[in-house]
Amino acid sequence: MPQSLACLYVHAVFSTNDRTPFLLDPSIRKKAFAELTGISTRLECPVDAIGGVADHVHVLFRQSSKISISDWIREVKKFSTPTIKALYASLREFHWQGGYGAFSVDAARLDGVRAYIRGQEEHHKTRSFKDEYIALLVEHNMAWDEKYVWD
Repeated sequence: MPQSLACLYVHAVFSTNDRTPFLLDPSIRKKAFAELTGISTRLECPVDAIGGVADHVHVLFRQSSKISISDWIREVKKFSTPTIKALYASLREFHWQGGYGAFSVDAARLDGVRAYIRGQEEHHKTRSFKDEYIALLVEHNMAWDEKYVWD
């Protein structure tokens, strides 16, 4: 076959360092999400949906065959941090947590994942990030060490 084609969707989740609510202000969150979207686009991984709350973000993106998930995460965190820090003086200490979760998304489930990501503000009125993240790990049959998952 002379042509290589791939259609892989990833639901990535990562938090601010120590889950500090740096993104509490909706205008900051909007600018941060725009920055993440722009970086991802430059990495040839178009963002399909993005959402989150004060202490974490969810990104549904189409995975490029030119970059690994770990490299994508590293690049979006690395290049978004200085821009987010520059938004307001109160964000000088901003940075992302070192870890992340990345989950494959079946094409038949895209609409549901989009709605879930876009509904983060409403969703987190009743559920903590910790409960949400553990539920994602369980749903995707992932093993984790409680001692390290929050550091």
